[in-house]
Amino acid sequence: MAGNSQRRNRRTSNKKGAQVGSGGQRRRGLEGKGPTPPASARKGHKKNRVANAQARQAAARRPAPRRGGVKGTSEMVVGRNPVYEALRDGVPATTLYVQQYIDNDERVREALQLAGERGNINLMEAPRPELDRMTGGLNHQGLVLQVPPYEYADPQDLLEAAYDNGEDPLIVALDGVTDPRNLGAIVRSVSAFGGHGVVVPERRAAGMTAGAWKSSAGTAARTPVSKVTNLTRALEAFKKDGIAVVGLAADGEHTVEDLEALGGPVVIVIGSEGKGLGRLVGETCDYRVRINMPGGAESLNAGVAAGIVMYEVARRRA
Repeated sequence: MAGNSQRRNRRTSNKKGAQVGSGGQRRRGLEGKGPTPPASARKGHKKNRVANAQARQAAARRPAPRRGGVKGTSEMVVGRNPVYEALRDGVPATTLYVQQYIDNDERVREALQLAGERGNINLMEAPRPELDRMTGGLNHQGLVLQVPPYEYADPQDLLEAAYDNGEDPLIVALDGVTDPRNLGAIVRSVSAFGGHGVVVPERRAAGMTAGAWKSSAGTAARTPVSKVTNLTRALEAFKKDGIAVVGLAADGEHTVEDLEALGGPVVIVIGSEGKGLGRLVGETCDYRVRINMPGGAESLNAGVAAGIVMYEVARRRA
């Protein structure tokens, strides 16, 4: 009997007592969760993606000098007028070759004066046969200017330049633009409207030649150009960093005036005047925009089109 009584007491002692209340849990459940977090902190929101991309960029930055990208090839500018104009327009140069016993006319004197004022251009005298060999028999008129290889930037350098200034990236990418003068004009527009650089593909595209330097009117010295092996992959990488990719197309679904994405971080893609954007590049774009042309022109020069879109971006950011 005593054993049974002890077992009953143990079973009774294990029973829970009466539940008086919820301990405040219900009250806490009815309380609000605080103010709505900002868009940059809400997962999945566009501004959250941009903020995360900026954080990744900041974490990846190095205090070391700029990485730089591929290098171009050296170039020769030949002829009295071309050499003079290249020197006048600030085209980088390493050496000015002057033919022995050259007829010292006004253009020759002006070219020599500009090279001397630079202070970092070597002056070399060479016999005519040597200049013929260097230029492949071109009509050099006794003056040959050697332009050093252009050092292209890494695409990430363009983003870092924007983030370092606390700005949304504004980049122009070119698809099939083969005229160096158009490239130079676009570099000039990017510089004028606060852009952070230009991206060009490695193949079937203009590079930073002396002609591009001249068309940029000196702005190529402060506006980086990046050369990439595959433009589509480069655009996809920009998209992963939270940047909208906007392609310029005559049949675009949006107009430049109504596309809100131009007010944020953006890469503007411009195709050739005749063919426009390539298929893969066009499919990679988040948006395709058109420029309304009441006058009825079928297309615009790539440099002109870039200037119009860049102005609209600058207007929205002002």
